[in-house]
Amino acid sequence: TDPQNLPAGGLCMYLADHHIHSCCSPDSEAPLSEMLRAAQAAGLSDLCATDHCDLLDLDGGRVTGLDWAPILTQYQAARGDCPAGVKLRLGLELGGAPVDPDCAAAILSGADLDFVIGSLHNLSPAKGGKDFYFLDYTTPRACYEALDDYFDSLAQLVHLDCWDTMGHIIYPLRYMQQIPGHPVTLERYQDRLRALLTGVAQAGRAIEVNTWCGRTVAQWQPLLELYRDCGGELITLGSDAHRPEDVGKGISQAQELLRTVGFRYFTVYHRRTPQFIRL
Repeated sequence: TDPQNLPAGGLCMYLADHHIHSCCSPDSEAPLSEMLRAAQAAGLSDLCATDHCDLLDLDGGRVTGLDWAPILTQYQAARGDCPAGVKLRLGLELGGAPVDPDCAAAILSGADLDFVIGSLHNLSPAKGGKDFYFLDYTTPRACYEALDDYFDSLAQLVHLDCWDTMGHIIYPLRYMQQIPGHPVTLERYQDRLRALLTGVAQAGRAIEVNTWCGRTVAQWQPLLELYRDCGGELITLGSDAHRPEDVGKGISQAQELLRTVGFRYFTVYHRRTPQFIRL
């Protein structure tokens, strides 16, 4: 698509956070209405609620469905009282789709969604399925074994059609790099990352720059440069906020990073269709 024909956002004027969690996620207590008010206070123009649905629980047990009722009830109420100047969209963070693609598709059929983040929070079932947050990262070997499994699963995810953006590709590093003495990097995974990002680009899907509430913006530059080299164009932005005070954190810095790398626009989604906002 020719960027000249795309809607213009203006320099740093259109701020969109397409990854936030409310009290409909197990790890947040914030009503969506509070997240919306925080978005308005942060100067956002666009907010997408992407509560969690993981096909594996924290210990690797299977999850086979999602109760949409509280999510949809909260969304409709928030939409009816949406603050001026903020567009609200309905999304989902779908974790672990390679575990059961048919189940993933059935879950997505339960709501008319704007946007789906495809992510991974767990080891594969073959490796026990435990959530990455709870793994032991005290040795480099343990870190790289987890990353090997993680990239194996991402390689499966890229071939599924139940997602719009590949969420927080550098996710496990959040926890691994907190261990002193052995900083873990993705250097050994460059070939696998190139194949993965080429697959995303060829599928016409996006990757997410996840700022982790403003903490990890700079870490995305090497991946963005590689993605651009692989022909990637679609990029969504998300703070991964679980609290109102974190909504929108790092989004403007992420937009500036995209410009630095050479991208001309970022992407928001409406009814699973990308819309382009000029940087």
